[in-house]
Amino acid sequence: MKKIFIAGGAGFIGSQLADKLIADGNYVTVYDNLSSGKESFIKQNFGNGNFSFVRADIEDLDKLKQNIIGHDIVFQLAANPDIRYGIEHTDADLKQNTICTYNILEAMRLTGINKIVFSSTSTIYGEPTVMPTPEEYGPLYPISLYGASKLACEALCTAFSHTFNMQCWIFRFANIVGGRGTHGLLYDFIKKLKQNANELEILGNGRQVKSYLLVDDCIDAMLYACKNSNDQFNVYNLGCGDQIDITMIAKLLINKMGLNNAKLKLTGGDRGWPGDVAKMDLDVRKINKLGWKSKYSSREAVEIAIDRMLNE
Repeated sequence: MKKIFIAGGAGFIGSQLADKLIADGNYVTVYDNLSSGKESFIKQNFGNGNFSFVRADIEDLDKLKQNIIGHDIVFQLAANPDIRYGIEHTDADLKQNTICTYNILEAMRLTGINKIVFSSTSTIYGEPTVMPTPEEYGPLYPISLYGASKLACEALCTAFSHTFNMQCWIFRFANIVGGRGTHGLLYDFIKKLKQNANELEILGNGRQVKSYLLVDDCIDAMLYACKNSNDQFNVYNLGCGDQIDITMIAKLLINKMGLNNAKLKLTGGDRGWPGDVAKMDLDVRKINKLGWKSKYSSREAVEIAIDRMLNE
């Protein structure tokens, strides 16, 4: 049994990772301030002897050090989850992503923990000229403050790894979807349709095309790579190798909700907001060669996610 610390463990991905790790016989500490995560996502583990929950802020380094000590590995999933939030609150990604990741790495250094798994993002690539985009693509020019902060986090992870003999796994996520969603395209679309069943506003021209990965696949990929790749610094794109456009997602949702008279309203422009990457296509051959492949396509992931979210 391993003792595992999940920063952001009450969030969308973190809570489902905690469920999986506990089911596999590990001890899990969830550390979360519940700013975007929810206690209801982890309440099923309350009373389990292999689970503890600490409601606290990662910005409090002293408290973080006290609670992180004694763990074998840290999963850093804590972050501002909403890219658009950073447009009006320009220090949010710096504080909640970069500084919090520094605090975790510093707490690890001070308490002798030497393994970290970091959740990064496809947005670190910005608008690449090579698609599908491989892990070694560069130079990297993110176009959102969120992407910039995650790229800075990656740099901190590699620097701490080499300076203080740590080992890290960095995963650059496609768009992760599934139940327990608290933000993102599907969450926004469902909210809009519940408010107005006759019309669905789509930001941009509706032709933005991206890859979507079911949260189950995301978690399986992370755990598989941690077990099967053992370099000091490991980086992998996580996706399913195909894409779907936003208009198709809107139509799938409208059909699932039985709102076939709902009209699509496009706001226009080639992207939804400043910093939105209009096309994303991750090269996933590296993790495929390691032996992992997604079970679901982008469309299948979206459809399963819609079903789960509508049934919550």
